[in-house]
Amino acid sequence: MVISSLADGLVRGLETVGDSINDTLFEPVIRLGVTGLARSGKTVFITSLVANLMDRGRMPGLVAAQEGRFEAALLQPQPDDTVPRFDFETHLGALTASAPHWPDSTRAVSELRLSLRVRPSGLLAGLQGARTVHLDIVDYPGEWLLDLALLDKTYAQWSQETLTRLNNRDVAAEFRALAQAEDATQPLDEPRAQALAQAFTAYLNAARQAGFYDCTPGRFLLPGDLAGSPVLTFAPLPPQTNTSRRSLWREMDRRYEAYKSQVVKPFFRDHFSRIDRQVVLVDALGAIHKGPQAVEDMRGAMTDILSAFRPGTNAFLTRLLLGKRVEKILFAATKADHLHHMQHGRLTAIIEALIRDARDRASFAGAETAAMAIASLRATTEETRNHGGRELNCVRGTLLETGKAAAFYPGELPEDPSQVLGPARAGADSWLDAEYQVMNFAPARLNLKPGDGPPHIRLDRAAQFLIGDRL
Repeated sequence: MVISSLADGLVRGLETVGDSINDTLFEPVIRLGVTGLARSGKTVFITSLVANLMDRGRMPGLVAAQEGRFEAALLQPQPDDTVPRFDFETHLGALTASAPHWPDSTRAVSELRLSLRVRPSGLLAGLQGARTVHLDIVDYPGEWLLDLALLDKTYAQWSQETLTRLNNRDVAAEFRALAQAEDATQPLDEPRAQALAQAFTAYLNAARQAGFYDCTPGRFLLPGDLAGSPVLTFAPLPPQTNTSRRSLWREMDRRYEAYKSQVVKPFFRDHFSRIDRQVVLVDALGAIHKGPQAVEDMRGAMTDILSAFRPGTNAFLTRLLLGKRVEKILFAATKADHLHHMQHGRLTAIIEALIRDARDRASFAGAETAAMAIASLRATTEETRNHGGRELNCVRGTLLETGKAAAFYPGELPEDPSQVLGPARAGADSWLDAEYQVMNFAPARLNLKPGDGPPHIRLDRAAQFLIGDRL
């Protein structure tokens, strides 16, 4: 079995190296993974990025476009025949309609290939014509990525950790009572197992709505065609000893292991392990608005997410022995348009501090990392208002709930990120001397000039970091 696994790994490594040689000599391929937790804006990010790579009038920060070497971009059929296509046209239509609206969020893995026609720079500029670089964008839910941490845990370990975490959460009260009252040494009764799984799923959905981010297993939130299957019909239970083979505990254990082998491992093998550039989108403003506990929970989730990556440089021998590694990781704080630009530097400092542990691990492993505040689609404009003799830097947009235009002052983020992270690490229930607000804005109606993509904030700089070196 071990020899078979090693042989299979070696064959995969040789295939990877063969692909890399072919890419280098002919048409290079960049596989860009896009992930983030719920409501971080993955769908809008991909849609705006593709639209702005096709019409590059708003992309001065992308060096190849600025220098005039970026000649064209064309959508192509994605290379993986079994992966759904990212529905770019429908999502762009939602954002550019006469009554624009936000597109549906990510619920499964999808992919899109954009072929870029670029002329070389430097000494090769006069000797070589334009070449094609394929950008394969892989969109997947961040909740699925958190599941990779389950591979190193037994059912007993996962149950104990999860139940301990639930002790202080009001949204878990119903499931906690059900789990504690259950005698898991008794023979399996399928209706009882389903009731436990349904109560646990209800808790996970409530926890996500409350601002918690450690909501695993991720497929419980986004089941797809697995809904109702035994592989999603388990839940954490208090530790048991001397259980019979037909007991509820043993069956929950079996289904947990099946989830890891039949759901989590295929995702890692077929999608995640093939990515070489990655962007992790973070709704830091939403977490700050929800309070210190949400910020600390997000910090832990970001650390867990990065632990799933295999960061480093894609050297020839490294690919042969270990497979591809993620070379660049961008942590992007989304919805920067909800703040006046005077506060963008503070938001970037907060996201840098929030992911410090995760970023240090990636840098130590040889990956290049960056953090920045972005808005994939700018939905607001800026204005300054006088209030009580004080000048307030506001943003104006159309409120999602009412459809009315409004100016909004979100409060001042602190210059020192420790004023946010300190209370979060200390377990504070609320901010003592500040109040941070967020509003939900609808996308603004667009009137795009020929050659211009949708308006954004720093999407061009994000693209330069992620793919600029390959153009």
